[in-house]
Amino acid sequence: MTASVKQNAVDRAYRAKLAAISTHGFPEQDRLSYYLLLHVLDDRIADFELKNYVMPLSQIDSIHLALADLPNAVPLDSVKHYQDYIARLRQIPRAFDQTIAVLRQGERDGLMPVRSLLEQIPGECQGTVAENPFLTPTKTFPASISARDRKRLTEEIVQVVNSEVLPAYRRFADFVARDYAPHGRTTIGLSSLPDGARRYRQAIRELTTTDMSPEEIHALGLREVERITGLLTDLAIKAGYRDLNSFRVEVNRDPKYIPKSPDEIVQDFRRYIDQMRPRLPELFGVLPKTPLKVEAVPASQPNAASHYVPGTPDGVRPGRVVVGTSNVAQRKLFGDETVAYHEGIPGHHMQVSIQQQLTGLPEFRLYLINSAYAEGWGLYAEALGKEIGFFQDLGSDYGRLSLELLRAVRLVVDTGIHSQGWTREEALAYVHANGVSDEIDRYLAWPAQALGYKLGQLKILELRNRAKQQLGPRFNLKVFHDEVLSGGSLPLDMLDARINGWIAGQQIAAHSLYSRCSCRSQLKGANSAFAIH
Repeated sequence: MTASVKQNAVDRAYRAKLAAISTHGFPEQDRLSYYLLLHVLDDRIADFELKNYVMPLSQIDSIHLALADLPNAVPLDSVKHYQDYIARLRQIPRAFDQTIAVLRQGERDGLMPVRSLLEQIPGECQGTVAENPFLTPTKTFPASISARDRKRLTEEIVQVVNSEVLPAYRRFADFVARDYAPHGRTTIGLSSLPDGARRYRQAIRELTTTDMSPEEIHALGLREVERITGLLTDLAIKAGYRDLNSFRVEVNRDPKYIPKSPDEIVQDFRRYIDQMRPRLPELFGVLPKTPLKVEAVPASQPNAASHYVPGTPDGVRPGRVVVGTSNVAQRKLFGDETVAYHEGIPGHHMQVSIQQQLTGLPEFRLYLINSAYAEGWGLYAEALGKEIGFFQDLGSDYGRLSLELLRAVRLVVDTGIHSQGWTREEALAYVHANGVSDEIDRYLAWPAQALGYKLGQLKILELRNRAKQQLGPRFNLKVFHDEVLSGGSLPLDMLDARINGWIAGQQIAAHSLYSRCSCRSQLKGANSAFAIH
């Protein structure tokens, strides 16, 4: 908590200095950096005022999950790297103790997460203890490390894990189960917390980078649900069914979409990413250099959905599409193609890797992620597969549209819960009526995050249509995509302004070229006339 107070003081002081700087004469990228940093600082200051930092715990994005991924998140290429890893392991008990202190403060302030979510966390911690991912670095060493050093490092890692790390996980699980979760709130919406309406508006501003009201987002969601349901109905009729419901029932029970094992799901993702990779030059001029691999979510994290973990700019650590494979009996394969493109290429891996390759920018812009931009790009990228001829299987195309429908449903349900006071039962009724998966716990744990997918996608589509309309035959889709990605992860209003500037630049360049061509034509005509006479 002391660190949060100190960081807020630094943020406020830095913001005051930044605001005193005139951007007159700044090049475009410097202006973007300036306003982007202001945006980041304003969000951090607002979050501090709302004391969001005293509620850092959830079942999908918290310290106990992040630490379990430590072996995948650090370099392990030398003896020094292994020693650094051991030093980090020794800090895990301290990190948990500090988190407990923060959580206790949140309880005193009446700022508590939903109880039903907190009750899932001890089981996640116990799963990590059972799986023990912290020993993974001892199973494969770089060839440059001697046998003697391997033995010594293995013994040190085993000792630290068994005597410090795993006991810390057990203590944290016990604290959550006995002392923290029982005090969690039983009302599910942010509106039930102090400053609830303001808290949700700030979450919307931060995670969608727009000033849209909850009411506007809710209404947009209802319109999108109606539009996409119409597209699904058209697909059902095309497939020979009388209505969407009968098509949905048949696709869900078709044996070819039912996985036989977790590995089949992972292999499905690999297959779709492999088929997309050679087609990227049709859509982009600039391609990612960082390698990409596909792996399963650890068994100790059953709540984790498929997600992307960035690699390093130097390519030493590849980007990772981490595939959720739990509850195989309820899983279906028809959504895999869509999610593979979203998380991998041309989605998150494409966007993040290009961002990390940008040059001449402040370092913070290489790693900053704005949720609406990133998730909007991921959703937009899903449909690029359709544009280049994929999704030929009707079931897979059903999966694509169903997942887009899910993102529209999110606009309705998230705002319904956190702004309109919906109960869990009301939210579930709307979800089930629209035939999409139940993600209610996600909306409770991460208010407003699910809104960014649709809002970001619709903004990119709007910009694409604007550029196509204003540039006419000069519009080049590859160049447009490169322009969208070449500024890094931007708030949607900054992306809009940047694309407007690009369109204007394209028009000026075309006019200049036309003028030069006209002049040369006139000179040629004059010379010809002189020669004839």
